[in-house]
Amino acid sequence: MSGRVIVSLFVLVLVGQRSASSQQAHLPFQEFVKQQALQLRANDQPAATADEWARRRQSLREHLIKAWGPFPEVDCDLEPRQLGGFQRDGYRVEKILFQTRPGVWMTANAYIPDQPKGRLPAILHVHGHWSGAKQDPVVQSRCIGSAKLGFFVLSVDAFGAGERGVGKPLGEYHGELTAATLLPVGLPLSGLQVYENQRAVDYLRSRPEVDPDRIGVTGASGGGNQTMYAGAFDERLQCVVPTCSVGTYQAYLSAACCMCEVVPGALRFTEEGDILGLAAQRGLMVTSATQDAFQFSVGEARKSFARAEAISHLFSEGGIKHTIIESPHAYNQPMREAMYGWMTRHLKREGDGTPIPDPLIQPEIPETLRCFPGESRPDDFVTIPRFAASEARRLIGQRSAPVDRASWEASRTVQRQKLVEVLGGWPKSAPMQLKVETSPEGTSQSIEFDSEPALRLAARRDLPEKPGRLAILVDLEQGAEAAWSSELARQLRDEGWAVAALELRATGRYADPRDKIGNAPDHNTAEWSLWIGRPLLGQWVWDVRRILDAIAEQDGSLPHDILAIGRGSAGVVALTAAALDERITRVQSVDSLASYVTDEPYRGTRLGLMVPGVIKEVGDIADIASLIAPRPVTIRGGTSGAGIKLDLAALSHEFTRTARVFQLLDVASLLRVQDR
Repeated sequence: MSGRVIVSLFVLVLVGQRSASSQQAHLPFQEFVKQQALQLRANDQPAATADEWARRRQSLREHLIKAWGPFPEVDCDLEPRQLGGFQRDGYRVEKILFQTRPGVWMTANAYIPDQPKGRLPAILHVHGHWSGAKQDPVVQSRCIGSAKLGFFVLSVDAFGAGERGVGKPLGEYHGELTAATLLPVGLPLSGLQVYENQRAVDYLRSRPEVDPDRIGVTGASGGGNQTMYAGAFDERLQCVVPTCSVGTYQAYLSAACCMCEVVPGALRFTEEGDILGLAAQRGLMVTSATQDAFQFSVGEARKSFARAEAISHLFSEGGIKHTIIESPHAYNQPMREAMYGWMTRHLKREGDGTPIPDPLIQPEIPETLRCFPGESRPDDFVTIPRFAASEARRLIGQRSAPVDRASWEASRTVQRQKLVEVLGGWPKSAPMQLKVETSPEGTSQSIEFDSEPALRLAARRDLPEKPGRLAILVDLEQGAEAAWSSELARQLRDEGWAVAALELRATGRYADPRDKIGNAPDHNTAEWSLWIGRPLLGQWVWDVRRILDAIAEQDGSLPHDILAIGRGSAGVVALTAAALDERITRVQSVDSLASYVTDEPYRGTRLGLMVPGVIKEVGDIADIASLIAPRPVTIRGGTSGAGIKLDLAALSHEFTRTARVFQLLDVASLLRVQDR
């Protein structure tokens, strides 16, 4: 595959092809997530009748909207603008800009055949992870070929890619901690892309050259996922051709993928085959490559295709097709030719769907296609983080502050319930299989326990002569042993605390050695967790609860004073654990993320902290901290979402809403915000 493709970030990170014993030895968390997924889909059965499928179809659409966040009730005006164009042999190209949401602009190219005879069938081409996006020669080639064969073509830049990146140059990747800024507001990139592609269909239907009833969609890799979801959800699309993208959701748990492909909690309500089934009555062709990565492999694609084919047979015969091409991950000439034939059959209503040869194709220099060449894009152009920050501020601004103790207590009860829900809920408690080993000196213990069945964790704790004050120290970067021996642990002991350092799942000795993608140190484990509807933050909070259970089981009771203290990213873990567990009597966050709201991509933090919809349902980190009141809370230093250390004034500003709650409860002195 061409070096232009950004798939090295995620498509080829294969961890699912090891032996079971190797996975168990080195990737216990991955095996745990896979088992969770198997249990979630254990009773999956295909729809047996058309009526049953109709009910399931409605349920699927409702679940998808919940996972993606609501689409706008009223679409804004497209306000399309043509920013230039040029003529080529057999077609012309227009540079188009249109509005998908208020103030959010999609860059696009229209390829328009010369001398059309009546209204034309149209194809929406979505690009996937080629670094040039709609400008990339791989993407251009299928657009030019389609136009020369008589299709009106619209090629668009996905949010965060191509001309819509954080920066102005082409080649930017919109995944990992850029796309992560969308999660707290409950609008994951996968859903935003579906809605924006619906707006692209709106634009196509507005063109006088286009037959509004003959529109198809195609793309490869991440663009193939866009194709599948757009085709599943927008029933105006009459031909749907996802390429090098179809597999199974469970296969994603053996690989890394882009954040634009993640549907939070999808495995709680479906598998990929039923999503394909939503388009099974509208010209669906799945194209697979024999040399593709495991999650897009022919074998995995066949599983989902079989499910979709069974759905199509509830209504008619022969409506869908699985094309298999000897190739690596691509959208190459044989794939283009297969797509031309299938689109011709379903949109022109000509032929039998067999491949049609490529016309002569001469791609442009990418810069030629840009709506905003060079550095000409407006400085206030709305990027993914800017959109997420604006939405976050809007949601936070709508929250009403409690006016008295009674209203706060009522609100706190509701907010705690909502927090548990967005964290994925609590698993059932099970025997801990506690194993304890005391040091020869009798001053410390190593503890092993099952946080959940088959998920074993470890901790190291002091054995003081006079137990009474226990500090649970969590550090996602150092691990338990290093944290237990750290300078912070020594400071705690000097203050009279017995220290217990916990090794959280998927961190320290339990970390996946290939977890890091780009700026996200826990990229893969965090994504796998999102697929099963259990964000890592919720799992880490459960681990903190379970170490308290383990100590109580070992000692017969807990100390009267328990401090949860988290350093770095773990500060959010400590705050959230204290918000939901009254056994924790006080909490400290040290140099941690102070707010989910950022106009720039996250830096210096973890993807696992990002909880879908937390700002929408509960609020920002300051609002989580408010749920701890009236117990003491100390914020010792903090960083912005962009990873910049905040001075005391900025840090205090971030926790203004927390301070108001403490003042309302007449315990203002128990909230301390300190510079480090």
